[in-house]
Amino acid sequence: MQLYSDDELYEILDTPIFRLIGDTADELGVECYVVGGYVRDIFLQRPSNDIDVVVVGSGIAVAQALKEKLGRKAFLSVFKNFGTAQVKFRQKGGKEIEVEFVGARKESYQRDSRKPIVEDGTLTDDQNRRDFTINALAICLNRERFGELVDPFDGIYDMEDGIIRTPLDPDITFSDDPLRMLRCIRFATQLNFFIDSETFAALERNRERIKIISGERIQEELNKILRTPTPSKGFIDLHRCGLLQLILPELANLDIVEKGPDGRAHKNNFYHTLEVLDNVAKHSDNLWLRWAALLHDIGKPKSKRWEGQQGWTFHNHNFIGAKMVPELFRRLKLPLDMKMKYVQKLVDLHMRPIVIADEVVTDSAVRRLINDAGDDIDDLMTLCEGDITSKNEVRKRQFLENFRMVREKLVDLKERDFKRLLQPVIDGNEIMKMFNLKPSQEVGRLKEALKNAVLDNVVPNEREPLMQLLLKKAADLGLKPMNAEEK
Repeated sequence: MQLYSDDELYEILDTPIFRLIGDTADELGVECYVVGGYVRDIFLQRPSNDIDVVVVGSGIAVAQALKEKLGRKAFLSVFKNFGTAQVKFRQKGGKEIEVEFVGARKESYQRDSRKPIVEDGTLTDDQNRRDFTINALAICLNRERFGELVDPFDGIYDMEDGIIRTPLDPDITFSDDPLRMLRCIRFATQLNFFIDSETFAALERNRERIKIISGERIQEELNKILRTPTPSKGFIDLHRCGLLQLILPELANLDIVEKGPDGRAHKNNFYHTLEVLDNVAKHSDNLWLRWAALLHDIGKPKSKRWEGQQGWTFHNHNFIGAKMVPELFRRLKLPLDMKMKYVQKLVDLHMRPIVIADEVVTDSAVRRLINDAGDDIDDLMTLCEGDITSKNEVRKRQFLENFRMVREKLVDLKERDFKRLLQPVIDGNEIMKMFNLKPSQEVGRLKEALKNAVLDNVVPNEREPLMQLLLKKAADLGLKPMNAEEK
């Protein structure tokens, strides 16, 4: 973090847009300040494009006057119900600037809603209502005080120490707007900060308040945590304070270790999952692949069995977990389109490459994997490589070496146009016409027999040998072709 004097802040903000905003406020006789995340990110030296300006007076009036000064190149949006306005324009060079204006206000809340009752207020009132000290900083834009920092809660020192803390009583802050609890953990994860002990204790005390927050708002914060370089940090904090049990119980339920009758215990699948998530995050910024990593083992609690010599088993946990994905996505208002199906598919298939890599890596097994994974095969391999978290270094190296062989075979089969090889030249429509069948189990069994023969390289994907195989399989089912004599 970089500390700046008022003179240095003056130089940083001494740009045409901030000067214009300050001059506009001076002409209207009101105070104005750039606030919040934009100011925080100046000190953290992070890029920030969205500028928030608080006006001690009418923010809408300042926005309208600024639009008049900028002319036709600017666009004004006014939201009277919220007392806010937005000005968008492009600077020379093409960079788009967005400035949000709001009047300084104070807020009060009712117990059953996070929607505040808003009144006009002072700058102090406005800073008091901010969620965290690091977001409560303000820099004056009026000409006489241009560049002056207003930091009543020592947010600068909290940034320097890497601490997330509320400006006022954290119990009131979180009870008033429970979404701030998720924002607290999200900021700590994004910035790699620690949560102040009193603030964290308030998270624990107020966790039940999260129940009034919609699934849409919860998933927005979860997605931001998932997009961080080390998302496990956020999920550990969510679990420690008890929020995870309320918003993602399927994940929280993995944090249990049981011993069998002979004293053997299985690994902690919660911390294993977070290790897998971090492994995947190192190699991909695909949000939905990260969701698949987070959910890949959620079927384990339901599938767990003690089986004597084998010890603890989790048979079919991949299939059970995949079945759990749609309900979880519905609850959190996550998209129920191809993104959900992608996550569901990866959860279902995540054991397949491991099984292959634990045995002899055959062309047949890899062809089947390609057929089932389709275009998502590379993402599936990334997930499965991240899933190797064994503390046995010899076994870990063996798995990773076998995965390397699987990847080599994937490349080889792609070079041989695997899509063509995996689609039998005789399809279901031809089978139904040949045997005068309607869609039925018999048609499905015959199609499956042809596909398996191609996948296992029993016959080449050519019409004549496949026709001979089809006739044989059909005869086994008691079926004859329509023109048997011609056949």
